Amino acid sequence: MITINVQEAKTHFSHYLDEVAKGESFILCKRNKPIAEIRPIMSKVATKRPIGLAKGTFTLPASFFDELPEETIALFSGKSL
Repeated sequence: MITINVQEAKTHFSHYLDEVAKGESFILCKRNKPIAEIRPIMSKVATKRPIGLAKGTFTLPASFFDELPEETIALFSGKSL
């Protein structure tokens, strides 16, 4: 891991950001004392789920579409019974 001082980081900030984007990590030092680590954020690549992924794995009962009881609606609304 590369160590850089604050002044160098200020001077070449864009360069170091480009390196971080490529996967490089840096230790940032102030007066030769490590104070921070600059590293890329590892995020998951979002992929679209295929349409019909769970098709045939379950069925909804006919009552699923019935109106909810008033008690249930009150609870979801944050009202006390």
